[in-house]
Amino acid sequence: MTETAKHIVILGGGTAGWLTANIIAAEYDPDTGVQVTLVESPNTPPIGVGEGTWPSMRSTLLKIGISETEFVQTCSATLKQGTRFENWATGDGEVYYHPFSLPHGFSDLNLADYWNAGDLGDRSFAECVTPQYATCERGLAPKQIQVPEYAFTLNYGYHLDAGKFAHLLKTNAVTKLGVTHVLADVSKVHAGAEGNISSLETSAGLISGDLYVDCSGLSSLLIGSHYGVPLSSQRDTLFNDRALALQVPYADPADAIATTTKATAHQAGWFWDIGLQHRRGVGAVFSSRHADETSITQALQTYLRATNAPAEAVEQSPRLIEFEPGYRHRFWEKNCVAIGLSAGFVEPLEASALVLVELSARRLAEYIPRLGVNMQSVAATFNEEFTGRWRQIIEFLKLHYALSQRTDSRYWLEHQSASSMPNGLEQKLKDWQFRCPWHQDESRVDEMFPAASYQYVLYGMGFSSAVQPSIYRNAQARAQKARSLFDEVQRQGRQFTQHLPAHRQLLDAVGQRGFAERHPQ
Repeated sequence: MTETAKHIVILGGGTAGWLTANIIAAEYDPDTGVQVTLVESPNTPPIGVGEGTWPSMRSTLLKIGISETEFVQTCSATLKQGTRFENWATGDGEVYYHPFSLPHGFSDLNLADYWNAGDLGDRSFAECVTPQYATCERGLAPKQIQVPEYAFTLNYGYHLDAGKFAHLLKTNAVTKLGVTHVLADVSKVHAGAEGNISSLETSAGLISGDLYVDCSGLSSLLIGSHYGVPLSSQRDTLFNDRALALQVPYADPADAIATTTKATAHQAGWFWDIGLQHRRGVGAVFSSRHADETSITQALQTYLRATNAPAEAVEQSPRLIEFEPGYRHRFWEKNCVAIGLSAGFVEPLEASALVLVELSARRLAEYIPRLGVNMQSVAATFNEEFTGRWRQIIEFLKLHYALSQRTDSRYWLEHQSASSMPNGLEQKLKDWQFRCPWHQDESRVDEMFPAASYQYVLYGMGFSSAVQPSIYRNAQARAQKARSLFDEVQRQGRQFTQHLPAHRQLLDAVGQRGFAERHPQ
């Protein structure tokens, strides 16, 4: 190999493959000789479950050269401001939010201290610390139509049609970024010196590269089938291993579009419900150890009726998706890197799948100039980083279950057992009884789930931290600042609810005339 990996071969299309191709190709001037080839089977349908993104997708789309107007219009996309949880704490209809905005003044003062110790009545944590609560409750958009592309009033990601998104990414990669697209099936993987992949034998001929990216989904043709890198199963921590998925039309084309993912707990898992422009994506995640497909199908039908789904949607047969919750022991083996479902998969709670693709592809793009002379070291660094990221995902998802007080099924009781806790979570929960999570709990500047995310779940689920902010120096001044921030949240919430449009109203305007053009940097 030369000092720079000149030819990157990506196996697999779909969102993971095409997003990776775009991110790498957008990073390098084609005159440098860096070439990206994507090999895609014509016979493999996409999974199409992960239709939610984090706010990071805005900067990704901007960098790869896709306009926000085109993206929203083409992918039936909507603007997601976080997740609304129902029935997770007690199963009695209680609701809390995990929004995408940090608590007000989060960099300077930990409002969680004062919410736990304060006299704010029965207002929820999110309601007290971010005006985004008010917009989510009222179904309002996070920006106005005149706000430029990718800019925002309130932080947001997206809900999207995965099939349409993959097609848009493919078009952008091939026509704008010079990615070579090969439509072919792989019949054999050839290994060369020291076990590195030397070429892929395909129905379109032999394809050789310097680095191979496995985006072949759950089949994991390279990292799994060829190299035999095993999964680290998380079944004993996160029990869910099945999902039933449906596409549900709106009962009325003018129905309001939710601006959050709705996650509603049931006896053996939870229902997801996301609003696209022309339909909802609805499904049930569950554990096959605790319920069978028939009972969950019936529960899903009950949920659909309760949420005003048309009769024909209630009666349709959902698609069953089976998965082993876990992630690879190594994501980078020899000259092969796994990204997307081939690297691992757990339930779609908190929509971490696409952000992992973004992070993995960006990190890989940064490493490309060093691969020719330092691949072993780079691989070790990459594996360490993403093992850590997966462990945090597992811990954060488990937090939602571990805090539950539901006693209506074995599923929820076993989730609350210390024996199913990942390492460290039980100790953190003990620590947080006496202090609120804050910056000292963050080990990376690009933490996937910062302390604010833990706060939203902890205090949304009814957790209590026995803090005494009055013991600190300048306690009175700090308390006055906290009160000022709480008041400002309420003022901003009232202002936003007066001026921000309904979510569907904004999307209709985007369809008609688009967002304002982004100002040059």
